[in-house]
Amino acid sequence: MVSTISHTKESIFSLLSTIVDPEIPVVSIEEMGMLRDVNITNHSCEVIITPTYTGCPAMGIIEDDIMALLQQNGIENPSVKLVYSPAWTTDWMTEATKEKLRKFGIAAPIHSSCANWLKPTNVSVKCPKCHSENTKVISQFGSTACKALYSCKDCQEPFDYFKCH
Repeated sequence: MVSTISHTKESIFSLLSTIVDPEIPVVSIEEMGMLRDVNITNHSCEVIITPTYTGCPAMGIIEDDIMALLQQNGIENPSVKLVYSPAWTTDWMTEATKEKLRKFGIAAPIHSSCANWLKPTNVSVKCPKCHSENTKVISQFGSTACKALYSCKDCQEPFDYFKCH
């Protein structure tokens, strides 16, 4: 007997919206803009995601989480497809997502990816802890490649800044 998918695209999106980014557990892959689409056939489901960076080390965990969640919910033979074009951009984050990042201690991207962000020293990044703009770049790379490491000159706390891209 061949199984069929009884879930709708919307119900699968709802399930997938519960999967958190393993590097930033306060936001989901949907909130980050990584969840691009779901394709359903009679017998399977393909989830399309875009990594925040090519070679992002969290992608294996995210793929495993997607597969496990779908299988736990009765979807047999799911698959995950990584799509690199168009490239992921911080423009896909909502303001609510950026606020969650701030509350978690990560300075959110401050402008569109279209702006000149290549030199983080050219932007005024607010400390997510004390909200001071009296900050400085420590390193172009923070805890992950998608972040820069900053320090607040007022509260003396280090923090990550999610680089615009």
